[in-house]
Amino acid sequence: MRVLMITSEWPTQARPYWAGFIVQQVEFLQKQGVDIDVIPFRGAKNPVNYVRAWYRVHKRLRQSTYDLIHAQWAQSALIALPTRLPLVVTFRGGETDGIVGSGGKYTVIGRILRFVSWIVAIRADELVLVSGHMQRHLSQRSCHILPSGLDFSQLPLMSQDAARKQLGLPVSKRLVLFVGNPAEPRKRYAFAREIVSQLNSEVELVLAWGVPHKEIPVYMNACDALLVTSIYEGSPNVVKEALACNLPIVSVAVGDIPERLNGVDGCSVHPDNDPDRMAAALGTVLRRKERTNSRPTVRHLDENILARRMTEIYRKALSKREY
Repeated sequence: MRVLMITSEWPTQARPYWAGFIVQQVEFLQKQGVDIDVIPFRGAKNPVNYVRAWYRVHKRLRQSTYDLIHAQWAQSALIALPTRLPLVVTFRGGETDGIVGSGGKYTVIGRILRFVSWIVAIRADELVLVSGHMQRHLSQRSCHILPSGLDFSQLPLMSQDAARKQLGLPVSKRLVLFVGNPAEPRKRYAFAREIVSQLNSEVELVLAWGVPHKEIPVYMNACDALLVTSIYEGSPNVVKEALACNLPIVSVAVGDIPERLNGVDGCSVHPDNDPDRMAAALGTVLRRKERTNSRPTVRHLDENILARRMTEIYRKALSKREY
């Protein structure tokens, strides 16, 4: 099976650690015997970039033979159209919610993206969502729910002291982890700082951004809790990875996080975005001074399992075009 994958996010020289979950999915699909070529592009809200990418994609389609196209994110599917090949599209977050601007409000471009996503969802032979909550905007469409997976070989458990020593983090303080771009409005890094500022001086917010992905589990073993303050998410891998590292989590109720943390002792979800309540919950977690026992709850998200499911989706898309 030969697949042309189109993605609007992919590692670059300037951002070598970008979109590791896409790279991981490609690697595991290749282990399943799928022959994948990747065409990355960066739209950056510029129509010219999309036109250039469209020519690149269709030139490749003329020069090479593929069985199907897999687009990561709805906007990536635009540059594949029109096509006679089966089209699989993965919605990863934002397509159904919109885009948050610097003022913390949804933008006009985000509303356009929602409309584009609706069209793409109709056109796709198979539609994949990373979280079931996204389906509320696509009630007329049958979807596969397939979150990004985990590579457990890259998620070791280690002692907190050893992890802190490796990263050069203070041994005596209670450390709260924030993973994400602090400049991205939807992540609300300032909100996370506001929450942590309400706790005593022995609590420190640790930012993990722009570091190799293999170091993120070390941060998770080093810290005492993960704090998630995003305005929206699809199915954030950072939460699943934290669960695999037995790290307590305090989060707002976005994406599939409530589902992931349901019943996990030592974690809490807050639907009202109240900084005082979140600070109180975070303080309770830190006073417990205990890890969770959450690694077994995400075993079913092993990327080996999910890669097999994706190949089944590919075959289903192919079967629709057979005559």
